[in-house]
Amino acid sequence: MHKTSWWGTSFQDLWAYRHLAIGLVRRDFLLVYQQTILGPFWVLLQPLLTLVTYVVVFGKVVGISTGGVPPVLFYLAGIVLWNLFNDSFTGISSTFRDNAQVFSKVYFPRLIIPVARLGGYLFHFGIQFGLLILVLGYYVLFHHVAVPSGRWLLLVPVAILLVGALSLALGLFFSVMTAKYRDMSHLLSLGIRLFMFLTPVIYPVSYVAEKWRWLVQLNPLTPLFELFRRALLGQGTVSVPQFAYCFTFTSVLLLAALLIFNKQGDKLIDIL
Repeated sequence: MHKTSWWGTSFQDLWAYRHLAIGLVRRDFLLVYQQTILGPFWVLLQPLLTLVTYVVVFGKVVGISTGGVPPVLFYLAGIVLWNLFNDSFTGISSTFRDNAQVFSKVYFPRLIIPVARLGGYLFHFGIQFGLLILVLGYYVLFHHVAVPSGRWLLLVPVAILLVGALSLALGLFFSVMTAKYRDMSHLLSLGIRLFMFLTPVIYPVSYVAEKWRWLVQLNPLTPLFELFRRALLGQGTVSVPQFAYCFTFTSVLLLAALLIFNKQGDKLIDIL
């Protein structure tokens, strides 16, 4: 069996298998939607149904303030970005459990699988983000909602890429854990639901009471959601120290997760 080091394979090796990664993205997309009635429209239906629920429950019943941003825009932005994190993290965290037989029979850089899954979910995000842009365009044209300047808009892809990087880092780390401990996947499904309430998906950080705000701000996703809304919708609370904390946390975690994923891979294949 091909043994991997702490640093895994080189970038040249990953690039050599780029066609495999593209093929895996295409395969996963077809497997999910090829025998469904609505097909790829499910990618749009899920956030739309969630949006209706959030607007009714949190906007009308609970009455959470979204500041100067229309509730539809506020909730849709949070839903779309959360779907990217949630789907990518959940999919990547089962890498070893779902591909043990493939890993043991055929050699290719194991990192190809999680990278391909992240690529697939970024594609899904692109479709949902297009929906968000269309809704934003409607509010700009017919409700005179102002959008931020071009400088702020340049930060939108920064927030998206960091959310993807954080989901990859956490997914790689927990892919090792779920391979060793089967019940970890059940804990993850519960934990990710609870984690959403510590992330400003359905509320702005300014809505949180001052004595509890520090708890929300410990979440490295918090500055990214606030930056995403600030850059796209013109409202959000983010500072340079918070962004620096998020960037440092994500970078260190991604490096550590890559090392663990690469080195533990051979041991996990032997026990799965």
